[in-house]
Amino acid sequence: MPVPATASPPRPLLRDEVRTRLRDAIVDGTLAPGEQLRDAELAVWLGVSRTPVREALLDLARSGLVQAFPGRSTVVSPVEGRDVQDAAAVVAAMHRVAVVEATPLLTDGDIQRMQEANDAFVAAHAAGDTDAALAADRAFHAVAVERASNAAVRTVLALYGPVLERAERLRFGSHDASASASRHADLIRHCTARDAHAAASVAEGLWLDLLTDTTPQETP
Repeated sequence: MPVPATASPPRPLLRDEVRTRLRDAIVDGTLAPGEQLRDAELAVWLGVSRTPVREALLDLARSGLVQAFPGRSTVVSPVEGRDVQDAAAVVAAMHRVAVVEATPLLTDGDIQRMQEANDAFVAAHAAGDTDAALAADRAFHAVAVERASNAAVRTVLALYGPVLERAERLRFGSHDASASASRHADLIRHCTARDAHAAASVAEGLWLDLLTDTTPQETP
């Protein structure tokens, strides 16, 4: 029979659904750093077979959210460490590219969205709502990423961005969030002036700061 002309909406692969749920559980702390991840237990929790869980864990290992030790165990990665530092450097570079490309194209509405997101970020931090602060921060940075419309940037950020959200959660639960709000304001100011390179430097610096925040300190 011929293929029907009316297409059904695409359904996400089960592996992708499982990956998203595990990723979110790691990012929000439900699955804590160092916690052992047993595919049988996760399969029961998620109501799926072990195969998509194993596939999802392999994907999460590639992005650095979990660590796999062949023949031994798979555990949630620590918040600090080389994987986080590498991810911060890559994500910082991608945001720099996005801002350079987006700044000449930003509309007044885009600038307004950035300002509203930063206002929401400040309010969330004042209220002690870390989840809302993270959501506002994502909305703030998404403006330039969306306006740049660079598929490679979006792909890299989707892979490595979640690795940094746990570090951001720690930052936004502290006084450092006020410094982030001030840097956001600087970024808005440079974008409004259409100074792409100054804006890009601020955007990159926001993410490179996580390198310092997540670098283990040596004991004297």
